[in-house]
Amino acid sequence: MKTLLPGKPNSQLQALATGNWGTRQVTVYITGNALTVLENAHSILQTIYDDDEAALVAVAFDEVSGKIAVCTKTVVRVYAPDNQPFLSPKWTLEAVIPISDANYADADSQAPVLSWGASDELLVATHRLSLYLAGRDPRLMWCKRLPSPAYLAELSFDSAYIASCSRYEGLVKIWRRITFGSQDVRFELTYIRHQNPVARLQWRKPPHRAQSAKNVLFTFSTDNHVRVWHPAEGTQHHLKKWGSLDLDAAVEDHTLHGRDMPAGMRWAFVLDNGDFAECVEREVELKSKDTTPNSQALEHLISVANRGPELCVVLNGEGAMAVWVFENISHSTRSIQRIYSVASTVSPDLVFPGVKSRFVRIHHSCNKKTGQLSLFLHYLDGRIDVFSVALSDLLSPVTGAKSPRRLVPETIWDGHTMAVRKIVRNYSGRAIVSRTNEGESFVWTHSQEAAPLVRQSAIPAGDGQIHRICVLRKGRFVILLRSGKISLWDCRYREARLLAAQDITILGNPLCLVILPRRDVTNYAVAHVATVTSEQTGIVWEVTLPRYMESSHALGSADGGAVNGFIRDFCTFELPDTEGLSYVLPVDPAGVTPASSGFLDVFARDVAISYTKSGKVTFWTARLDPEKDSVGWLETCSTETSIADPALVSGSTLKKAALANNARSRLTIWDIGSARLEYDAELQTPDTIRDLDWTSTPDKQSILAVGYQYRVVLLSQMRYDYLNKGPAWIPIREINIRELTPHPVGDSAWLGDGHLVVGTGNQLFKYDRNIELSESLVSELRLPPRKSGAWDLFEVVQRLNGPLPVFHPQFLSQCILVGKHKLVHRILVALNRALKYHVESEEMDNYLDIPMDEFYETEKRTSMRLDVDDIGGFHAHRSFDNHEVFDQETALSINEKLTTTKISQLSSHEQIQLADIVECCGVVEKQRRSLDENGARFMLFFRQHALRRRRTNQMQLSWREINWAFHSTSQDILGDLVDRQYHGRMTWEEARETGVFMWLTDEAALKKRFEQIARNEYTKNDDRNPIDCSLFYLALRKKTILQGLWRVANGIKEKAPTLKMLGNNFDEARWRTVAMKNAYALLSKRRFQYAVAWFLLADCLQDAVNVCVRQLKDIQLAVAVARVYGGDDGPVLHRLLEEQILGLAAEEGNRWLASWAFWMLRRKDMAVRALISPVYTLVETPQSPDIKSRLFLTDDPALVVLFGQLRQKTLQTLRGAAKVSPRTEWEFVLHSAKLYDRMGCDLLGLDLVRNWEFPPAPVKTTSGAVGIPGGEIDPLSLVKKRRSSLVVADIPVDKLQIGVGLAEKKSGEKETKKKQPTMFYEPDANSLLDSFGF
Repeated sequence: MKTLLPGKPNSQLQALATGNWGTRQVTVYITGNALTVLENAHSILQTIYDDDEAALVAVAFDEVSGKIAVCTKTVVRVYAPDNQPFLSPKWTLEAVIPISDANYADADSQAPVLSWGASDELLVATHRLSLYLAGRDPRLMWCKRLPSPAYLAELSFDSAYIASCSRYEGLVKIWRRITFGSQDVRFELTYIRHQNPVARLQWRKPPHRAQSAKNVLFTFSTDNHVRVWHPAEGTQHHLKKWGSLDLDAAVEDHTLHGRDMPAGMRWAFVLDNGDFAECVEREVELKSKDTTPNSQALEHLISVANRGPELCVVLNGEGAMAVWVFENISHSTRSIQRIYSVASTVSPDLVFPGVKSRFVRIHHSCNKKTGQLSLFLHYLDGRIDVFSVALSDLLSPVTGAKSPRRLVPETIWDGHTMAVRKIVRNYSGRAIVSRTNEGESFVWTHSQEAAPLVRQSAIPAGDGQIHRICVLRKGRFVILLRSGKISLWDCRYREARLLAAQDITILGNPLCLVILPRRDVTNYAVAHVATVTSEQTGIVWEVTLPRYMESSHALGSADGGAVNGFIRDFCTFELPDTEGLSYVLPVDPAGVTPASSGFLDVFARDVAISYTKSGKVTFWTARLDPEKDSVGWLETCSTETSIADPALVSGSTLKKAALANNARSRLTIWDIGSARLEYDAELQTPDTIRDLDWTSTPDKQSILAVGYQYRVVLLSQMRYDYLNKGPAWIPIREINIRELTPHPVGDSAWLGDGHLVVGTGNQLFKYDRNIELSESLVSELRLPPRKSGAWDLFEVVQRLNGPLPVFHPQFLSQCILVGKHKLVHRILVALNRALKYHVESEEMDNYLDIPMDEFYETEKRTSMRLDVDDIGGFHAHRSFDNHEVFDQETALSINEKLTTTKISQLSSHEQIQLADIVECCGVVEKQRRSLDENGARFMLFFRQHALRRRRTNQMQLSWREINWAFHSTSQDILGDLVDRQYHGRMTWEEARETGVFMWLTDEAALKKRFEQIARNEYTKNDDRNPIDCSLFYLALRKKTILQGLWRVANGIKEKAPTLKMLGNNFDEARWRTVAMKNAYALLSKRRFQYAVAWFLLADCLQDAVNVCVRQLKDIQLAVAVARVYGGDDGPVLHRLLEEQILGLAAEEGNRWLASWAFWMLRRKDMAVRALISPVYTLVETPQSPDIKSRLFLTDDPALVVLFGQLRQKTLQTLRGAAKVSPRTEWEFVLHSAKLYDRMGCDLLGLDLVRNWEFPPAPVKTTSGAVGIPGGEIDPLSLVKKRRSSLVVADIPVDKLQIGVGLAEKKSGEKETKKKQPTMFYEPDANSLLDSFGF
């Protein structure tokens, strides 16, 4: 639901019109140069901007046709609705009627008056009375010149009468129509006299427009009398006086809160019998369904309505009200015509504080949906108050404490007259300031969630453009920074008062106005604000505020409250390390306000965000030192985004930053704290990004509002999903204003409770947190429907974030990667038990009643096999409650229930993924005795991939899964699994999908598999073309087999020359040259794969690999060919790994790929370091890393699992792990725990930080680390710390002996100097290796 501030109403007598058009209650009013069309109080239908520079002065609404007439002083425009079924109506220009009277071009002339009659007849009153037939081609039907301009003019609903009068005149002219033909329209004139000037004219509305009824005129004069006139029969007068009501005597002159208005103030309006009867019927119908109706008030209402009267409601504006009845006006019998009171009360609901105007224009209409009467009080100071009235409550005879609420305020229509350009909020979000280019500034307050925005104060425009705005103390005070001046305003008054002002002289252009944290939070009367200039310098001002919390100074002094306001220069400063500074902005508050520690450290609250021309984004905090009159600035975090000259940057206190590039066509979202890119999207439309605003849920889940030209899109952060490579941000709601107004979005700002204020044109829209399912963009969430039809924004965001239930597929997958397989089995057994008794309407326990300590306790080794890297996960066979164990039957039982039972915590897609994981776990469980840990991981995720492959476009396993298989000792079993999956018919496309030639380590198995691919490529098509398999057989150096295939080939035109060519001896240089020429000829024909085969025939492995990489874009094929043809130690493979694959890994930030490549290069120490360090720091790359290398997907928490496994696998990896500093490893582990938390697997993050073991640092010597010349790490010094598993010696023994000798020699030298009584001596390397079987 949205509420709105449609703009400041014009101060014209006829600036507002309302009525019922069909079932819609339509209200139209003029604001600025626009026409706002609303339905009810809170729903805007359309905003029509008038291109004419002349001001709009009058508007009228026709309840029959729905047409709107609006005019300037020179022209009338008629807008007609489109009447599209099931859609909100839109009005378009139908006709233009020029006002021919030249006098009305004068600015000081009286505004025209508009009034609708029957059959599209429109009265335009100026110096003339002009009656038009307002169709597509408007036609003047009648015109009569007046002696003086018309001030009031009303056409009766049947067009039979016109009543008009001039300003300050008591003589009302009554024009009675005597001919109704469209060709010749005539009126005759009479007068009705009043002793005092007439202020308002009102014709009685018939109960139904199709029915004829006597025309009755109500006149309101300045002597506080309402007079009733009706047609007289048998006299020469058109209308005669029926009766009158003295408003002064009608209501007592009572006040509740002291006199605030002029004495004798009276407001009155007449409620026609038609509207009255319609409201009563609807209210009785609705209250008859109520179980506790107000019987006394309802009976009184029905008794009044049965008499068919008109009601006259009289108010004094200060709490008193009376309702009078005009009964039997149209009846010819004088004796039964009566005027009497039916209600009189004094109530605080009837007090209108702050209204000084004696003249208030009151409009009313019946809301047919609610049965209530809507009142629109148009004050000519630029405000419209909207109230809803239940007539039973209005006329209720009950008084005192049990008295019902007479008037219920709905909203206030207020706002700007010009377009809003900037909206600034205070820190708590309880107040905002909206500003126009012309300097018009309003302060709006928002006290609580359900409360509307209320205009608290208006700040005078003043001299000079406003550059920066700062809102203090929930909108009580505002600081404005203009050109060369800073000023403090007291905004506790309707018109803001200047408290203090000071000229400023500063080098450069001020970029911001930032509130600095208070050292003493109890001292609310002092604030410090700072500005930073484009020259990296700044100034801090100390602002002294009135002590508004003390009663004696609650509203300041009598002369305006300026005695307590003061501004002084506090200090100047320089912002360090900000070369090329573009902008500095205050950060958007998000989450719970942190408590001030008083220290200047990285844990202090951020106050500002800066960005440079090169794209460096920095968060800053500051600390004041009142004793030294100084301020300290500290950079809490920063990152290089590589986005040059960003057009927009916005940051939140959660260290999130959003950037729009210079063209405003690309949006990126960064986690500056971890220097990671979370979102990168290029606009596919010509739209541009205009605004960025942050907020968050109470539990610190971020939400970003992105403003475009005619819409605002809300982006919510999501859990990281490394298994499916899901996005980290997703649009969840789109607010489109194009249908409401043609004016583009000016600015937007979040309120403290998650409501969004959007400024467009001179209007402000406030959108609450309710999201209709129809407008939600998150279709894949499958949000369950609710009775209200809406979801709370914060609830939707929390559903996308926060801890996952333990049976969620992502949590189970991460448990498998970590090695908690017993826990996975425990969860699945508990899930099977819970599903037996689950009711779909109820939520399942997120933890399935499993004790919390089971999620972070270490699992003991109970494996049946002793593998190098076995942690015992899949091989531990544990009994659970009720002696249940997980097996394939359990998996089938769970999946059977998942197909028929909906789990409310899971979407449909997630429930399908859960079924996949359960099925895969059941299959893997059958192989648990023969698989090692990594083989089990690969097998499980390969099975998942095979199942999802039918439903998704993901056609290749990730490098993460390839690494698991690569480091597995069960590759023969994995190969058989892959073969069975493809029924022994694996082609190269399927081999690339599984990455089999990347993870196979046995050379014989590799070549056997490659020959199998060759056979399958040959037989995959019916034509059996040898070209399809040439590359593979030639890579295997099996030219003879290829010749045999060519001999049996049929129908291939290349058969004869190819056989002739293959018959040559390619050990000779001349035939290799011929083969190379053929390869280049094939390249020119773009037959790249066949060209690779001829390069291999020419023994040009490097060229073959280059074609695979550059033309075929197939890295895996290049690696496979290099391994099969040249071996794992071949120079071509090493060059490919070093120059291409490591470069690609550095560019993409792919640590999995880099670790695999280093391991293939026999640089296992670097393979370990690549898992923990950015890849570009480990290799020499010809270009800087791509922005995609900063993407969050490069930070897979499973990296810490592989790191913990590999660092203890060989002596090389021990050496590589030892080169990782303890600080780096600590940050890596902590960062991985944060990733688990962001994924919703916070229990795994807790398990990681609780159970991670940091290796002891090696003892340093004078030459570097232990024992190896040049400062190398001696891995033997680390082996003695491990006793639980096998370490492979992959460093030559002679180097280890040299290192040991040096170590012993140096330890001996130290021993001669000083005895070490309890020192542990490292054993001899040979004896150590012998003990491990080497």
